[in-house]
Amino acid sequence: MPINPDAVGETGGPSTRSWTSKDALLYAVGIGAGTDELPFTTENTKDVAQRVFPTFAVIIGGGGAPLGKVGSFNPALMVHGEQGIELLGEIPPDGEIESRGRIAGIWDKGNAALIEMESEGVNTATGEALIRTRSTLFCRGEGGWGGDRGPSAKVEFPDAEPTHRVTYQTREDQALTYRLSGDRNPLHSDPSFAAMGGFDKPILHGLCTYGFTGRALLHTLCGGDPSRFRSMNGRFSRPVIPGDALTVSMWVDGGQALFRTTNQHGAVVIDQGVCTFA
Repeated sequence: MPINPDAVGETGGPSTRSWTSKDALLYAVGIGAGTDELPFTTENTKDVAQRVFPTFAVIIGGGGAPLGKVGSFNPALMVHGEQGIELLGEIPPDGEIESRGRIAGIWDKGNAALIEMESEGVNTATGEALIRTRSTLFCRGEGGWGGDRGPSAKVEFPDAEPTHRVTYQTREDQALTYRLSGDRNPLHSDPSFAAMGGFDKPILHGLCTYGFTGRALLHTLCGGDPSRFRSMNGRFSRPVIPGDALTVSMWVDGGQALFRTTNQHGAVVIDQGVCTFA
């Protein structure tokens, strides 16, 4: 069936997700971390305790949202719209969460449908909420039923040079590493499937670009300390091709930073970014 706008408000869960030290290490490598980030890429370095990137929340969180109730859409024409995470505690190297989610909105963009989902994950070891996530899916070709277009508020960036800029280089095989954290969508690995979606070659996972961006925010704004990282929200505005260079620009104001990520050509790939930190 087509997109069902009446699914707004539907809830789901609980959904349980556990992870190990190895899962956190694999994620770190998948978002480009290396030998200068040993707390995140090793578990047995002398005098170094393993820690977890805050953006690992997108791997273990988001469960419970009843996506099956929103109808059908062509996965080859679906792209990630926005992603937000909120950390209520530091993610441990291994653990388990129980998540419940809801369909928060279904918006009619004319040529597409925008599906918004929210989820909260509780640490089963402590009984306390650990992470909250918010995400949207942009489903091309599924709009036009005459529904509400949704909120139009925008982040206003300062008319000034950014406080910080950080550039990371992605690898041409970056998506092949990142997909091992769970997202096996062939859009990121199969050239023929990518062509069905209108792409010349497989594109990088939006959440991999998000992870690269989160690395830059963590190291620059929090001194590499995940316990200081509070939240991050951004909008995916353009696909990234594995091998692209990513520059994260940050405008800092107290415990908040606005951010934007661009590729080597200056094209914006993550926009409307807001990060909070201690």
